[in-house]
Amino acid sequence: MTGELNPAQHRSPLVCVVVQGWPRTTTTFVAQELVGLEETGLRLWLATYGPTDKVTHALHDRLKAPVHTLGDPFRQPARLIGAWRKVRKLPGYSRARALFSEDLAHGMTRRRVRAFARAILLAGEMPPGVGLIYSQFIHSATSIGRFASAMTGLPLAASAHARDIWTAPEWDKRAKLDSMEWCTTCTASGADHLAQLAGKPGKVKLVHHGLLLDRFPRNLPKHSARDGSDGDDPVRVLSVGRAVEKKGFDILLDALAQLPKKLNWRWNHIGDGALLGRLRSKALELGIADRIEWNGAKDQSAVIEFYRNSDLFVLPCREASDQDRDGLPNVLMEAQSQALACLSTNFSGIPELIEHDVTGVLVEPGDRDALATALARLISRPDRRATLGKAGFHRVRSHFRAETGIEQLARMMRDSAIEFA
Repeated sequence: MTGELNPAQHRSPLVCVVVQGWPRTTTTFVAQELVGLEETGLRLWLATYGPTDKVTHALHDRLKAPVHTLGDPFRQPARLIGAWRKVRKLPGYSRARALFSEDLAHGMTRRRVRAFARAILLAGEMPPGVGLIYSQFIHSATSIGRFASAMTGLPLAASAHARDIWTAPEWDKRAKLDSMEWCTTCTASGADHLAQLAGKPGKVKLVHHGLLLDRFPRNLPKHSARDGSDGDDPVRVLSVGRAVEKKGFDILLDALAQLPKKLNWRWNHIGDGALLGRLRSKALELGIADRIEWNGAKDQSAVIEFYRNSDLFVLPCREASDQDRDGLPNVLMEAQSQALACLSTNFSGIPELIEHDVTGVLVEPGDRDALATALARLISRPDRRATLGKAGFHRVRSHFRAETGIEQLARMMRDSAIEFA
């Protein structure tokens, strides 16, 4: 899409959404939220600046909003100069320059300069009628949104998630929160952390993502009674997630290698990521490579089939060495929506979804031995897996419906947006 609005769309208010890349298969919660917001009647205009994925989900096709690509402004000097000539005349441009100078006082970086340049493109090319700027993640997307908000005088709001919360410096988060009308986040730990940095009480709101359940089969699937005793029909273990440190897949490989030889299992991994080659090599070193299938990125329909035909879902999340972490991984909710028993860690927002030994099993992050013990028990006990899977199925469908959070978010957007005649 070119980012152009047709004449029928020139009604107000309109929400400008700043998002790193569109479409991205690793952030289906973003796509789900945007599609849901449109279905409440809100109109969106997406401004993107990062890479996109070749594999997409059917969910992405449901979004009606125009998508406006900012790209790398350093490679588009004529476009940048044209936007700057327009934006420099705005009353808020000097305020935006002052905010930019405050950021640069903490260090001149290419990322900060690029964010300001992209904000110039955004402010200069934004369609008429926009009443609110809303950024997904409070890293670069909110830097762009914050500068554009200052230039245009439009209110700013944002949604924070995981890495953007825990890896950004506190001064940066404070400054951005001060510029916002409100900020939502998807875990209690993230909300508590940001609330301590926000100057205004009540500015930070906890809004769980949940699931748009119309994306998933509604019937309760019947999972197998495999117990690991049959070498010709091993227990099917599944993980979905990028091969990055915070997912803990290296720990999972160690745990799988510790399992008793008599247990028959097969692990399927779905996802790409920078550490994929290293994980493959580790599996070879551990002598378990012949029990593993690396499936790469898959579209949503294929992932759902894996959920429905697997026996156990495992995601051993932990804090990465750079302090990156997950919030509440949507793949856990997706697996539970298909009654697939889940094994994860007592970390970040995961206990907000999974109650240990009731709707799933949790071990401490980084504990290979505990993970191996839990794996062995669940692989050998199909009755236990079935009980946990059914409990998770009902928990997700009763407490984690995305519509609840989306309706709350839509009300906040309508209350904050400037309306134009």
